[in-house]
Amino acid sequence: MKKRLTKSEKKDLLIEDLINKMFEIAGHDVSFNDIKDRKDDWFTQWTMTTEQNEQWKNWGVDQIQKRFRYTKTFAQTEMGMISLMWGLKFSDWEK
Repeated sequence: MKKRLTKSEKKDLLIEDLINKMFEIAGHDVSFNDIKDRKDDWFTQWTMTTEQNEQWKNWGVDQIQKRFRYTKTFAQTEMGMISLMWGLKFSDWEK
């Protein structure tokens, strides 16, 4: 029988999937495994547009709602925090 994942393990998997999707949407050939052990400011080495960030955040909110059965408002708050912690810098912030 397959072991059930703990909430912490589910969150770790979610973060991995979110970071992989962020790089995919931003068009970078990088994955979570490439940056997982880095202690530097890896998130400033690649960029994404504000439009790509919105697309990623919308996808992330849907994933959070599906996996944890959170309300949309709570999922948006969680995704906002994730974006602050691990989101790429914007290439078109001046707009």
